[in-house]
Amino acid sequence: MPRTRCYRDGVLTDEDFPIDQLSEHLGEGAAVVWVDLLAPERADLELVADELGLHKLAVEDAAQGHQRPKVDRYAEHDFLSAYSARLDVQSGKLVTGEIHAFITPTALVTVRRDDSFPIEALTARWDGDRDLCRFGVGALVHGLLDLLVDGHFDAVESLDDEIEQLEDLLFDARPHDQHVQRRSFELRKSLVQLRRVVLPMREVVNTLMRRDIGLIPEELLPYYQDVYDHVLRATEWTESLRDLVNTILETNLTIQGNRLNVITKKVTSWAAIIAVPTAITGFYGQNVPYPGFAHLSGFLTSSILIVLLSGALYITFKAKDWL
Repeated sequence: MPRTRCYRDGVLTDEDFPIDQLSEHLGEGAAVVWVDLLAPERADLELVADELGLHKLAVEDAAQGHQRPKVDRYAEHDFLSAYSARLDVQSGKLVTGEIHAFITPTALVTVRRDDSFPIEALTARWDGDRDLCRFGVGALVHGLLDLLVDGHFDAVESLDDEIEQLEDLLFDARPHDQHVQRRSFELRKSLVQLRRVVLPMREVVNTLMRRDIGLIPEELLPYYQDVYDHVLRATEWTESLRDLVNTILETNLTIQGNRLNVITKKVTSWAAIIAVPTAITGFYGQNVPYPGFAHLSGFLTSSILIVLLSGALYITFKAKDWL
């Protein structure tokens, strides 16, 4: 069912009224309404569009979805597209929720494709900032943007924590090559997806702050500027984490190469040790008499040579850290 609210002078006066009564509520002076539509039917969208005079192109974008974060300006209203973001720590995947908003001078209409966007947190934020609600639709839009950007920040912070754990695994005494590679790929994919969500938000917030739009009163400009600063920080943080993930992948490959060199040295050292007794036994196995041939002294001599030379090679390789 659509959710509705009506504010007058910043005070919540009515809630959960039918959407066909929007015009009646807006007809009462100094009223601001909010309508939330979850996976709406086309008929519900068209009903709201008729009540508020929404442009058909904006209604079509909201119905089809899969829009990039943006703000489109029309004669009677603005159209906002944005995404919430949350990192699933277990799988490393980024969970996003698409939300659209029709912004008129007296109404805010949010359209969600699924229930992934925390709408209860949005209403709680509005209820917690009742002093701002007296500034009308601009205050409602600020609460929406602030919640979205805070979610982006939380997602970036979660990614940062997961990447730090990758760094610990990278230099662990026990190799975790396969896990590090798989996890790095998952986090890098999530970072690319998050960048597509966060980066356009600079343009979105900057457009809404323009004075020629007239959406934001002077009293709300510091609040929007704060949101804009958070967007910039989230964008810069995302870019730095993407470089860090690439560095982890390159470092992991370097460590694998170094580990392979160590293994090669060890195998070569053991091959050299094994070659000594092979050479001695092969030499004494010739069909010619040799000192101690067919006597116990010859066997003892060859055994002592094998032990001494092999031991000397082992000590030498061990001192050079080849074993």
